[in-house]
Amino acid sequence: MPHEDLAAVERLTDAFQKLRSEMGKIIVGQQDVLEELLIAIFARGHCLLIGVPGLAKTLMIHTLADALNLSFNRIQFTPDLMPSDITGTEVIQEDKATGVRQFKFLRGPIFANLILADEINRTPPKTQAALLEAMQERQATVGGERHRLPDPFFVLATQNPIEQEGTYPLPEAQLDRFMLNILVDYPTEDEELEVVRVTTSAKPPSVDKVLSGADILEMQQIVRKVPVADHVGRYAVRLARLTRPTQADSPQFVRDFVSWGAGPRASQYLVLAGKARAVLMGRPYVSIEDIRAVAGPVLRHRIVTNFNAEAEGLRPDDVIARLVTSLSADPSEASESGRVPKLFKSADAS
Repeated sequence: MPHEDLAAVERLTDAFQKLRSEMGKIIVGQQDVLEELLIAIFARGHCLLIGVPGLAKTLMIHTLADALNLSFNRIQFTPDLMPSDITGTEVIQEDKATGVRQFKFLRGPIFANLILADEINRTPPKTQAALLEAMQERQATVGGERHRLPDPFFVLATQNPIEQEGTYPLPEAQLDRFMLNILVDYPTEDEELEVVRVTTSAKPPSVDKVLSGADILEMQQIVRKVPVADHVGRYAVRLARLTRPTQADSPQFVRDFVSWGAGPRASQYLVLAGKARAVLMGRPYVSIEDIRAVAGPVLRHRIVTNFNAEAEGLRPDDVIARLVTSLSADPSEASESGRVPKLFKSADAS
């Protein structure tokens, strides 16, 4: 990488450490969750956080918004929420000077840099479709007119895996738009004790602003420029392809327990998330360990297991872990030619 890009990588790594330090004032533990959240943001992706109530999913996203100098809106999804409630609507307004009536668009809460979609599976498909357009096209269509969303734009959604009564499961097409599916687990005993101590004190701590929208856009470009060795890219592609039971070289356990595997978007997100993780760790290159580290959050919502897996108590994470273990990380085996080819060029390379 050019010298100025290497310097930018160092700045991004420092920003990551500062963000982690600021969020640590309020959020106890959950370091892996925080890292995956920042990977998605610097890779220009959306996140779905899944965990039982009380694990600080909403607080974590709110704290992240406080640490970033970005506009932030929280949308509490309910069964009666309509698309216009999030995108906005057109109203008739009268000009008091001329008496002329005309339509004026009033923006909804979706017009912000960082959107917290709380309990996203509690709203009907019509409203989810409006959110899907915002996530994919980064625009909202109201009254036949397109309105561009601010840049950067992120949707960080939460979902409760326990209570499913009165919910609307997200369709596979919308799940595929989330770059990462992050599992939020219970804290350890020491961490829970610290949570109790912090949250029952007289004055809760506050966080300082670390990055602005312009900083994030610059860092997103740096992540895109990180080179990827061909054997690392081939490892990511093979990992995604082996989740498909229709592939001729898929392992037998995939054919036995998987109905549908990950699509090509998974291969793209594996490499992109690997780039972001490498930069956060202070490296200007991607290793196979980066791909393995992000395999779970990238693939777990793109694999559909069948009845056999349910009977055996197997989850998509079990399939992913077995694939990662069985797929060789040897460059000579990951390359068809037996040699490590040249690096992928960055998107803006000539």
